[in-house]
Amino acid sequence: MAAVMKALAVASPVSARAAQQPRRYVAGGASQLQSSFHGVSVQCPGRPRQATPRRGVQVVMMAARPSIQFIQGTDEQTIPDVRLTKSRDGTNGVAIFTFEQPSVFDSSAELGDITGLYMIDDEGVLQSVDVSAKFVNGKPARIEAKYVMRTPRDWDRFMRFMERYSQANGLQFVKN
Repeated sequence: MAAVMKALAVASPVSARAAQQPRRYVAGGASQLQSSFHGVSVQCPGRPRQATPRRGVQVVMMAARPSIQFIQGTDEQTIPDVRLTKSRDGTNGVAIFTFEQPSVFDSSAELGDITGLYMIDDEGVLQSVDVSAKFVNGKPARIEAKYVMRTPRDWDRFMRFMERYSQANGLQFVKN
């Protein structure tokens, strides 16, 4: 069967011409391949066909403000104290976040449970589930979260997030 398919693909004038045609990229990242195929157009029922604009399309990318969340979709307003440690050989490291009286305690009853630490910026999301709440006299007082970086690449990515987050929130690095 595979030999038959390969023979059909090699013998097909459409595939030979299509392979020679350059790809064109349009807004939205979709690619088109031009070919000389003149067959019957098929439309799937149930899904309305929408015209896609070809000219005059402007793509606007907005940079997300770096944020930290404990409940996805809800930014933490309290700025943490962050302690960093890195191994002597530079291959791994740990970041420990301490949030005194975090705002998530005010809204967690309405929004749900704390599901982890989510650090969000324009590159994506860094996350950890190593999060614990500390209580004083039976009331939540602080949250401590640990983010472990196992490779130099993880370390670099975390540092890029922290650079953006610190610029957006007026933090500065103090070496001890």
